[in-house]
Amino acid sequence: MSTVHPIAPRTALFLPASNARAIEKARTLDADMVLLDLEDAVREEAKDDARAAAVSAVGQGFGARPCAIRVNGLGHSAHNADVAAIAESKADFAILPKAESAQSVALVASALQKPLLVMIETPLGVLNAADIAALPEVVGVIAGTNDLRAELHIPDNAPRDAIGVALQTIVLAARAHGCWALDGVFNALGDAEGLERECLAGRALGFDGKTLIHPNQIAVAARAFGPTDAEIEEARALIEAASGGAERFRDRMIEAMHVERARALLARVDGQAVLPCSR
Repeated sequence: MSTVHPIAPRTALFLPASNARAIEKARTLDADMVLLDLEDAVREEAKDDARAAAVSAVGQGFGARPCAIRVNGLGHSAHNADVAAIAESKADFAILPKAESAQSVALVASALQKPLLVMIETPLGVLNAADIAALPEVVGVIAGTNDLRAELHIPDNAPRDAIGVALQTIVLAARAHGCWALDGVFNALGDAEGLERECLAGRALGFDGKTLIHPNQIAVAARAFGPTDAEIEEARALIEAASGGAERFRDRMIEAMHVERARALLARVDGQAVLPCSR
């Protein structure tokens, strides 16, 4: 089973699998990863056509960018057909929405035989996030922030801090089991400043990157989740100065952990490609 590359995507763009023009345009965009959606973005009567379009699209590929297909969730009439089609497709990853238990996720994973990204979108999913992330087939967790707000009865206009416990629990589950942690989507398409604030807040919580719903969000999210010039300079200087053990660097104490983090940051700069490999 292929699993996660150490370099997580900064930007993962959701596209309706039923939108041929959007799929074609995605091949020219700078998103680190393309996510083709068969679930919420596709009308019920278009599910079969969208599934066929997604399989065709991943067959053609997206250049060096990896791609994933989001299936309809457990209990949906299209779920089994989605799983069967994606299992035979050239998708690099599959995405399971509304993951709520390790047992149900494991059953889907065994049928898909693809590295799996799971969406944590419900209270039960949050409470079971660590068990879900521990599954060997799961390579990343995605915070389903819109559904979390709805399930928790939190108004759309409430501060993001209202779901802060859920978000931090998702990151903790990912970090405990070596998975990616991707933040949820930002709905206000014309609010670049709001998007940047939310991306920076997500990075501060520990998320690796952000799921997106429009091409004009890519550059903002990539910048927010990528290291700054100052961070790059600091990392290079720290690695050069470190000689082993605890020591002083620029008026603070550093040790091996700080060197490892600096090397991980520079790896993110030097190699943004996201490819399957062994966890």
